[in-house]
Amino acid sequence: QVQLEESGGGLVQAGESLRLSCTTSGRSSSNYVMGWFRQTPENERDFVAAISWSGESTYYGYSVKGRFTISRDNAKDTMYLQMNDLKPEDTAVYYCAAGPARYPPRATPGIYDSWGQGTQVTVSS
Repeated sequence: QVQLEESGGGLVQAGESLRLSCTTSGRSSSNYVMGWFRQTPENERDFVAAISWSGESTYYGYSVKGRFTISRDNAKDTMYLQMNDLKPEDTAVYYCAAGPARYPPRATPGIYDSWGQGTQVTVSS
């Protein structure tokens, strides 16, 4: 089973940017569709973005479309989330997830069977 590790979280002010990374180990990332989810103490885990195993297809949650960009570099076994124009409501723990490559990138949590431990993103107003 693949292991996932997120990095790049931190504290920023509204309007600033952050780039999250998710590195896979155990198996090549090219075997997986991958995604980002986020969670606050008050809410269930929400979908952020997903990317196909090849990187050719992406899918975004409504609240981040146009501000966030998901990408991947399979040669480095790493997926990224570039987050621009951050807002206080983006504050959450961000998780990366991986599922079988046969699935298209989608918001359905059930297609992802491996999850990272999460990285905190805090956006101050």
